[in-house]
Amino acid sequence: MKKKYQALILGIVVIIFAGILLWHGKNTTKTERFEAQFTDVFDTVTNIIGYGESQETFTRQVSELKEQFDYYNQLYDIYNDYDGVNNIKTINDNAGKEPVKVAPEIIDLLKLGKEAYVETNGQVNIAYGSVLSLWHDYREAGLNSPTKAELPPMEEIEAKAAHTDINQLIIDEEASTVYLADAEMSLDVGSIGKGYAVQKVADYAKAHNMNHLLISAGGNVCVVGAKEDGEGWSVGVQNPDLSSDKEYVQKVKLQDMSIVTSGNYQRYYEVAGKRYCHIIDPDTMMPAEHMASVSVIMKDSGKADAMSTALFNMDYEEGKALVESMDGVEAMWILEDGSIQYSSGFSKYLEK
Repeated sequence: MKKKYQALILGIVVIIFAGILLWHGKNTTKTERFEAQFTDVFDTVTNIIGYGESQETFTRQVSELKEQFDYYNQLYDIYNDYDGVNNIKTINDNAGKEPVKVAPEIIDLLKLGKEAYVETNGQVNIAYGSVLSLWHDYREAGLNSPTKAELPPMEEIEAKAAHTDINQLIIDEEASTVYLADAEMSLDVGSIGKGYAVQKVADYAKAHNMNHLLISAGGNVCVVGAKEDGEGWSVGVQNPDLSSDKEYVQKVKLQDMSIVTSGNYQRYYEVAGKRYCHIIDPDTMMPAEHMASVSVIMKDSGKADAMSTALFNMDYEEGKALVESMDGVEAMWILEDGSIQYSSGFSKYLEK
């Protein structure tokens, strides 16, 4: 019996010692922090920060993620055609003609758009493409010839707005087709497409054991896990006052979360000395003027993208009421006078 106990104790010691060796081996693997950047998807700068045992390993991972970004960029493009790809432009080109068979990732995106329309009481409308296209053309013309910049006539805006009924967007999930019943309507997924793509890329990264990443695409930031040391990722909220020496107005710490910012400083043009941003308020059909920027923290980057657009189109009181009525949503508003307002739970994310 005594020998039996001695053998048992010896076995336990061997197991513990083996465990120590394994633990020691895992923690002696050295990794470094790397960063990559590309500019050819979703018309913005995309940065990926992560860890790897070598530059070669990290570069291979980034190459995989870039392929994912390219895929979604093609699917959600409203301006360009791609060989063998039915995308949002294909759907718009066939408005009033016939249903278009599309990839499941388009079906899922458009379903999210319909959900966002209901949740935000129409402040996010992916069927608003005809109005947004008109504003886009005038903005581009104004940027190319600033002295000749002008606003689109209201009668033209109203004519386009008559073709923005999201109920005319017909999705057949079983057939995997999308049809625009109004021949003069068009889709624009700019309010959700980039955020949705960022989330899908983050999901891909997690599924392929890339567990410590920060992905930033314009105003959309999604973090996969924590940093390798277990600390949350520090993300700065950009100062909308570009003339200020202070680059960030606030910093947040995130793990497995997203923060998306919509602002009047990102894309705009000026007419007679007044700035007009690219986000159009569906209530006025004019560029939103409620605030300088709004940042939304949520688990899902696509939903956060939609929510930041919606809140930018609302005044602060209305937007805060919406945020406080929802679970898992926090927001920070920077008003035109530079003052900052927070939803009730935002402070838990602020970097101490």
